[in-house]
Amino acid sequence: MGLFDKLFGKKEQKETLDQGLQKTREGFFGKIAKAIVGKSTVDTEVLDEVENALVSADVGIATTIKIIEQLEARIATDKYMNTSELNRIIKEEIQKLLVNASVDESYQNYALPAGHKPHVILVVGVNGVGKTTTIGKLAHNFSKAGKQVLLGAADTFRAGAVDQLTIWSERTNVPIVKKEMGSDPASVAYDTIISGVARNSDVIIIDTAGRLHNKIHLMDELTKIKRVIQKVIPEAPHEVMLVLDGSTGQNALEQAKHFTAATEVTALTITKLDGTAKGGVVLAIADQFKIPVKFIGVGEQATDLLVFDKQDFVEGLFKLDTE
Repeated sequence: MGLFDKLFGKKEQKETLDQGLQKTREGFFGKIAKAIVGKSTVDTEVLDEVENALVSADVGIATTIKIIEQLEARIATDKYMNTSELNRIIKEEIQKLLVNASVDESYQNYALPAGHKPHVILVVGVNGVGKTTTIGKLAHNFSKAGKQVLLGAADTFRAGAVDQLTIWSERTNVPIVKKEMGSDPASVAYDTIISGVARNSDVIIIDTAGRLHNKIHLMDELTKIKRVIQKVIPEAPHEVMLVLDGSTGQNALEQAKHFTAATEVTALTITKLDGTAKGGVVLAIADQFKIPVKFIGVGEQATDLLVFDKQDFVEGLFKLDTE
């Protein structure tokens, strides 16, 4: 049993994930069940309904086509496919899409990569996706896993952003470096790194402004933040984590396109999957961007921010209520 299992409970984690994916699962399986009722074999009509189900779950056109083409190829190879096998085969094809989407095993259980300290995470994302809340939850869970955490409030342009992160700092008993609203974000980031080194922090999480209307300005700002950080820790930031709101479906894909064009995104966190039937967007994002999904948010509690496990995710997506 790993550290995460002991602190958060593996069984409870899987139950939380299953509950969080309920709306996506119900919508998806409802359409699949309708597609195969009265059918003995998988035909063109069944595949059309499967395609509609995938698109409705916001898997996206490109990724859906890829799955359907694989299904067609398997039908051609197997010659005869019973509809009872359909869920299993769709599940296998989805697992293939996620082959490069999960985090490295060293990151599981809220562990941190070896070889450097502190581990610096720069968090990006548009306003409203749950970016600051995600940082607060990360702080809570890293602390619970025994890590010394420091927060940097470099989102100095959005009204209330610093105050919101300060509340999380107080709630999780994690120190924070902040300045008044309108301060230079790079200055805050620099002071945070200096403080984190002095404190011997294990992980430093820096919030950044959520602007997207001007990609050039965003790129310049993030480049400046990286540059001042690297004056202290040359290899930092070790991660640039993009937070996306899963409930926005295809809009999340568009945001990912903009941010990956503006900066080198190395990790993804996808939030608000519990309140939507569009959880399939995780598949679309993983397939199209080939960037590891490190965390998914499936509820309001801090422990509802789960380390993404591709096997658990697919199992949760295909878990029938009758099982």
